[in-house]
Amino acid sequence: MPRPPKRPDGRAPARPSGGPSKPGRAGRTPRPDARDRPPPDKREAPGRKPRPARGEADAPPRPARGENPRGEPGRKPRPDARNTPPRTPRPAAPPRRGRGRGAAPERPAPVAAPAPEAPPPPRPGAGAGSGAYWIYGQHAVLAALANPRRKPRRLLATTDAEITLRDHFDGPWRVTPERADRTRFATFLAEDVIHQGIALLAEPLEAVALEDAIAASDGPVLVLDQVTDPRNVGAVLRAAAAFGAAAVVLQDRHAPPETGALARAASGTLDIVPVVREVNLSRAIAALQREGFWVLGLAGDGKRTLAEATPRDRRVALVLGAEDTGLRRLQRETCDELVRLPMAEGVESLNVAAAAAVALYEIVRG
Repeated sequence: MPRPPKRPDGRAPARPSGGPSKPGRAGRTPRPDARDRPPPDKREAPGRKPRPARGEADAPPRPARGENPRGEPGRKPRPDARNTPPRTPRPAAPPRRGRGRGAAPERPAPVAAPAPEAPPPPRPGAGAGSGAYWIYGQHAVLAALANPRRKPRRLLATTDAEITLRDHFDGPWRVTPERADRTRFATFLAEDVIHQGIALLAEPLEAVALEDAIAASDGPVLVLDQVTDPRNVGAVLRAAAAFGAAAVVLQDRHAPPETGALARAASGTLDIVPVVREVNLSRAIAALQREGFWVLGLAGDGKRTLAEATPRDRRVALVLGAEDTGLRRLQRETCDELVRLPMAEGVESLNVAAAAAVALYEIVRG
């Protein structure tokens, strides 16, 4: 069959709409030409209402701002942002400690309570009533514990020293012993002291009046004129205790304070012999004279010896000066008589503690 001639614009001519149908398709309505179809928005489906065009009057009105679009009861409309007051900002939360974001805060590890430590020892006292000090040595500690006028605070002892202390002390325990190593004593005592593994922290003894001391005993009285060495004073106290002296009188300013060194040198006699401290020794000598004492001053230039001048019918007070200076002028003038100890040629003087021991022996011998 010959092809129809092409149109000038290059398109094939349209088939006639009323042409014969193909065989086998009898009774079928031929398709209309696409050019004769209405536009898609103009088509109408059977049984379906046409859609209204956009912007037509039958479209539901848009709810205004602030109204409930659904009309549900009980729901409040959202407030207008322009009429809402600004919110107060919340304070920033502290940052959490943890490895990652949002980790739980770490709990602090439990800290064990520190063990109670023993209080540090106080400084040594500077004299009577100035503070507690350490008394060390078996004899000194035993005498301090046995003295009811002494106020103990702490007692440190090694195992052996405590056993020895319990064997020799039968009085009431006013302080509980604390076990300590020997190395601990070096923390509050000097390195060269001989403490024998025991030390007692105690208050200084209260001041004793001269009148009370001479009233409590019939023994002689020793007066020390500016003897400043604590070891000499301690040795004099030992001699005074050995020969029954009533008291040892010291000057308040020019005399060693009550310390552990003095108590160690006294070997326990510090708590046996009353120690009287006077501001003016001349007035103290005058007070003894008023009480009936015969006051003798030891001096190398004395005319008579002590044995010759010691009275047998009255009490005696003995005044001793320092080794280098001896008796001072005022004390020499206040004494009833200056006496000397007989000594061999070539020896000018004795140690004050040795002289006190010899003189006390001569006085109590008679």
